[in-house]
Amino acid sequence: MPIIGLYGPEDFGNAIHQSAAGTQPAIGPEPRPALSMPSLQWTAEVERATAPLYERVKHVISPVEWALMAPHVKAINELKRERDAVILAHNYQTPEIFHCVADIVGDSLQLAIEASRVKASTIVQCGVHFMAETSKILNPEKTVLIPDSRAGCSLASSITGADVRLLRERFAGVPVVAYVNTSADVKAEVDICCTSSNAVEVVESLGAPTVIFLPDQYLARYVASKTPVKIIAWKGACEVHERFTGDELRAYREADPLCRSSRIRNARPTCWPKLISPDRPRT
Repeated sequence: MPIIGLYGPEDFGNAIHQSAAGTQPAIGPEPRPALSMPSLQWTAEVERATAPLYERVKHVISPVEWALMAPHVKAINELKRERDAVILAHNYQTPEIFHCVADIVGDSLQLAIEASRVKASTIVQCGVHFMAETSKILNPEKTVLIPDSRAGCSLASSITGADVRLLRERFAGVPVVAYVNTSADVKAEVDICCTSSNAVEVVESLGAPTVIFLPDQYLARYVASKTPVKIIAWKGACEVHERFTGDELRAYREADPLCRSSRIRNARPTCWPKLISPDRPRT
């Protein structure tokens, strides 16, 4: 079934719409005293201490690059032990972070699950804002840090809690489902959250004839194609997923015999519909 409505901030006159990526996290407990700045020089000691870690990444990081990265890697690993911290790193992180300083790695859902299990008093979230917020929701008593305050997500910042309230006003009584890749502000206003893998199941579990599904319009279209429930969607999207097209995937297959023979299909339902099914007739 096609979605029955697609809305965005412009449909509400841009009323009080402010990107969640621009908001600052709430002030936490008093910070501990700063430690002295460690040496970040490449020395024989650093080389020896980080040699086992370099074995993990030497096929993608050159010796010249490692000489610049290794002092930081050593300092971070020492600091997290001293500060009782655990580093959660998203799959999209670079090799020196993913393989050399991260304690737990995974996609946003896996990191959320693991965040609820960690024993350390401090969580360092190497990801975007909504991932750090999710870790804090699951661990309200812990300190959660994000290394880069500019680490936003185009999908999460496409909608705010105020937008959800306006949707509820327009579609009174219609339940709201949010993709887990949303801000805490949005999560607080919806009825239930889902992942890309259980979105259809969650929508149907509500037992409602119509559901508001946000913020990813492509995931909403995918859900609508798999259920008789009528879907009202939001005009949100991941700017990275939108870059790939079915034509590109077809070109990769034509250029690589391995891709042609194995018919690789590994696309998220948050991508363009034609990328999920690139061999379907073009329209």
